Amino acid sequence: MTDTYDLDLQSIQEARRLAVACREAQRQFATASQETVDRICAAMAEAAFAASERLGRMAHEETGYGVAAHKRLKNEFASRGVWNSIKDIKTVGVIGRDERRKIVEIAWPVGVIAALTPSTNPTSTVMYKILIAVKARNGIVIAPHPAAKECCYETARIMAEAGEAAGMPKGLVSCMRKVTLAGSQELIRHYAVSLILATGGSAMVKAAHSVGKPAIGVGPGNVPVYVDRSADIKKAAWDIVNSKAFDCSVICSTEQAVVADKPIAAELRAEMEKHGAYWLDAGQKAAIARVLFHPDGTINPRSVGQTPQSLARMAGISVPRRARVLVADLDGVGPDHPLSREKLTTVLGFYVEDGWRAGCERCIQLLKFGGDGHTLVIHCRDEDVIMAFGLEKPAFRIVVNTWGTMGAIGATTGVMPSMTLAPGGIGGAVTSDNITVTHLMNIKRLAYELAPPPELALTLAPDVEGAAAPTPAGELSADVIETIVRRVLAEIRK
Repeated sequence: MTDTYDLDLQSIQEARRLAVACREAQRQFATASQETVDRICAAMAEAAFAASERLGRMAHEETGYGVAAHKRLKNEFASRGVWNSIKDIKTVGVIGRDERRKIVEIAWPVGVIAALTPSTNPTSTVMYKILIAVKARNGIVIAPHPAAKECCYETARIMAEAGEAAGMPKGLVSCMRKVTLAGSQELIRHYAVSLILATGGSAMVKAAHSVGKPAIGVGPGNVPVYVDRSADIKKAAWDIVNSKAFDCSVICSTEQAVVADKPIAAELRAEMEKHGAYWLDAGQKAAIARVLFHPDGTINPRSVGQTPQSLARMAGISVPRRARVLVADLDGVGPDHPLSREKLTTVLGFYVEDGWRAGCERCIQLLKFGGDGHTLVIHCRDEDVIMAFGLEKPAFRIVVNTWGTMGAIGATTGVMPSMTLAPGGIGGAVTSDNITVTHLMNIKRLAYELAPPPELALTLAPDVEGAAAPTPAGELSADVIETIVRRVLAEIRK
């Protein structure tokens, strides 16, 4: 008990020290030129990219989640990929002019960002958050998940060292190492922190929003993938299995349940089986459900990011060595159907619905059961059906004919590369975007007069007497003109 208490105190003190040091560094950095900012960010991106493989292995070994090689790919995406997507965005000085409206836009940093990061995508999230924060001339303090604190600290250390060698003030980028709940709470509440950027589970995101500071929080997704009768079935099957197996399904935009159009359901199943999908029988399905979720519906952390073989051992069942994902037939959504929840591991639900309208309704049910606003995948070649899904589904990333994992984060589509995917108002967030540098930058606006105020605005208040209403410089009021005319007429009569 004493050790835990002491660790809490150390964590709280570390949070205070890092926040204050970051604020001092950010005040220096706020006047940096665009050239300086870009030089520092480029150096950090390259240092992170060069360490992608080692940090991927470190993340896998520390958390026990996913596949080290896949984490390397995510690190490469979150370093060089993210940097390439933001490097040409102006974040210093005048960033825009509208001559018609006579508006000049000027970039301004937010200040110190407290960044809460998950255990599922730890190193890649740290890389990405550091780059988008510093590009906007902010400071950033990382508060990692306790299960991933060492790999996150090493990632931040590598990037800070590279940034400081390129001219970044010391302390602008840092990461907590003595991580406790008390310390993380101290950080997000600290007076030096201007904004919270939270990526992780629902409880953590809710806590970030409840502090009373500006917060950008994103939580879970329960991503359905609809496969229409018009789809390229072979490609759809290949995409779904590979996307679900990627890093053992720890990215929040990974497919969670297939909704197959009835005429092609059997063919889709056969094609998925060719690529390593293994269908569970009723007994196996129940055993896996007990491993994945506690009785209250919360996820079992031990099941996160595991291979089918590892899950099978935990459940006391046997699955083939070639199995890459486990699939369970489902006929309902909700608490009575636990595998209809978000599953951050290699387990996939499978529904059969007759026609895209029925498929649409099933997808909506899945989104509302834990994934409102997040992501939906559709495999289809009928543009009318694709557009109907786009118009009707309560998801802000609808990716078409691609992997859910790679498509939603912007690796295989044109959406903004990001490791933090906001679910909009219906998902409890302030935005529906893929979070990037523009969300961590304030904009000042010089606004020149286009028209004089309306004359009615010059009306005197009822209790004001004997004073002329103010007039714009260079203009004469009606009272002044009348006085002048009377004086001139009086002179003439003389």
